[in-house]
Amino acid sequence: MRNLNSPSLTLSRDTLRSAMSREGWPPSAAFDAELAMVELIVNAWRHGDTASPAVVILLRPDTLRVTVSDRSPLLPEQRPTSLLSETGRGLQLVAGLTHRWGVDPQELGKSVWFELHQGGAA
Repeated sequence: MRNLNSPSLTLSRDTLRSAMSREGWPPSAAFDAELAMVELIVNAWRHGDTASPAVVILLRPDTLRVTVSDRSPLLPEQRPTSLLSETGRGLQLVAGLTHRWGVDPQELGKSVWFELHQGGAA
């Protein structure tokens, strides 16, 4: 099992939280963004065959976009889950915490992203 508190995860979380705070985003939005980003990073580790996924944080005045890229060509998809399912809720979580999300196939792998808008509930 991989260490879920690797330096790359810690650095990504700290960078995101710090940037959003500097730009005046509320702590609740930063919490939602951090949780969604961590889910995408963990998915890249578990399913994307990528020990160090690339994370890009783009913060504009009203919009945050976080992109996590891995080497797997397999595209993520939301799957129905039951109350007893132990996995499979990650993309549902991302969809519930953010305003929109998507995936862009790349020449080598894919990039999964989400957007959060300041001033509007997800």
